[in-house]
Amino acid sequence: MYKIAVLGDYDSIYGFGTLGLDTFPVQEAEEAAGRLHTLIENKYGIIYITESLAAKIEKEIVKYQEQLTPAIILIPGVAGNTGKGVENVKKSVEQAVGSDILFGSN
Repeated sequence: MYKIAVLGDYDSIYGFGTLGLDTFPVQEAEEAAGRLHTLIENKYGIIYITESLAAKIEKEIVKYQEQLTPAIILIPGVAGNTGKGVENVKKSVEQAVGSDILFGSN
């Protein structure tokens, strides 16, 4: 069975622990990239990453986008929503169904 992790700054992710998710507070890009690789090696199937942290390690995340697992999902942090997470989900759904789910097919 796959595990679920949440990666980001402490203030943004600490509440996810009460839901039973494994939380990994990180700040720096190098530490985040290393932690991401470790989580993948340890069979985490879903990894939530705050949008602000994901922006710092975008090249690392791209390496895993075409794989079935892990599903890397961007979430807003306490600093606010950049819209990147919604954009990524929308792109994934468009790819899966072949149509823009919000505005019809282009």
